[in-house]
Amino acid sequence: MKFFRLLFLLFLALQTQSEQLKNILFVGNSYLYYNNSVHNYVELMLREHHGSEIETKLSAIGGSKLHHHNIDHLLNPKNLNLDQQIDLLIMQGGSTEVVFERDQEKFIQTVQQYSAKAQKLGVKTALYMTHAFTKADRRFEPNLIKKILKTYFAAGKESNSIVIPVGLAYEIAYKERPDIKLHHVDGTHPSQLGTYLGAATVFASVTGKSPEGLEFDYYGAINDEDRVFLQKIAWKAYGNWQRRVKVKIND
Repeated sequence: MKFFRLLFLLFLALQTQSEQLKNILFVGNSYLYYNNSVHNYVELMLREHHGSEIETKLSAIGGSKLHHHNIDHLLNPKNLNLDQQIDLLIMQGGSTEVVFERDQEKFIQTVQQYSAKAQKLGVKTALYMTHAFTKADRRFEPNLIKKILKTYFAAGKESNSIVIPVGLAYEIAYKERPDIKLHHVDGTHPSQLGTYLGAATVFASVTGKSPEGLEFDYYGAINDEDRVFLQKIAWKAYGNWQRRVKVKIND
């Protein structure tokens, strides 16, 4: 059963990538809406890639956990000012939902419930993996990324949702360029570079293609060196995550 569930996740990812998305809804908190929101970056990246209109929407509650969102309300396209149902629902959990086992279980349960409702309507589902805190945040713990990876893998597997490995992308980027600033000075929220990296990782995950070569630089705010680097890291994180899933299947 475990093998077939994981195999289905790979199939789901390929299916999502094979169809051009038209309407995408992001659901989460301030990790998404900082820096004029990751959904706006993703929209422009996808428009550049596909050469066609794509609309992204955002529902965000500051400091919220996933279960704080009214998913039934959000899955009615009229409440999003859309004339048709969304193609993809991307859910982001609260940053602390990975810390304690009881919160992990609640998050996974919520993902299962929300995904089932969306999938029943023909909507594909994905999870926006959070990044770890830096030492500037009092909640910092050295190996938090391990809890993040474990929680999001389990949530994706149990809900038949693809996982967008943003947190993993942060780890890879910091390893390759320790001086890069992906976090806001508060140690928890993303900087503009962090938001760009998150968007590039979403792009890679929903298209199955590298964001390398995209010209989008958020109206000149991202310099060429950082743009090229972050696009490369996003693709590397996506590939790393796909290999992790395949290893789990073989296990």
